[in-house]
Amino acid sequence: MQIRKPKPDDRPEWDRLYSGYANFYKVDQTPEMRDRVWGWLHDPAHESEGLVAEEGDHLVALAHFRPFARPLSATTGCFLDDLFVDPETRGTGVADAMLAALEEIARTRGWTVVRWITAENNYRARAVYDRKAARTGWVTYDLVPGK
Repeated sequence: MQIRKPKPDDRPEWDRLYSGYANFYKVDQTPEMRDRVWGWLHDPAHESEGLVAEEGDHLVALAHFRPFARPLSATTGCFLDDLFVDPETRGTGVADAMLAALEEIARTRGWTVVRWITAENNYRARAVYDRKAARTGWVTYDLVPGK
């Protein structure tokens, strides 16, 4: 398995995985939305970056991440926005490998933490996350402008 940045010809496989991710979280996602995110991943001026895991000639996982300011500690952290492993590949260590690759990127860039959220009921992923990271005591809120 190789973990690397997505290349332009990865688009169909990335679309399949990202669509699977949206379906898992029951998010309506249009092709235009995927176009926008794909554009972000290939725009050096945009903060969002990506990784993919390739096994043979197929992508089996994706991750999207970005730096974020941590004013209280005057440092920069890494926020993992999305991590999705093809259901047929789960349990093979791909998620561990993706997190290890992201940890190495964070270490190399001097980021002080890799942080992410997941659904309370995402038990399978949480089993991996509980092995790899410390669960925080923070509660997440969403304020939707205009509502």
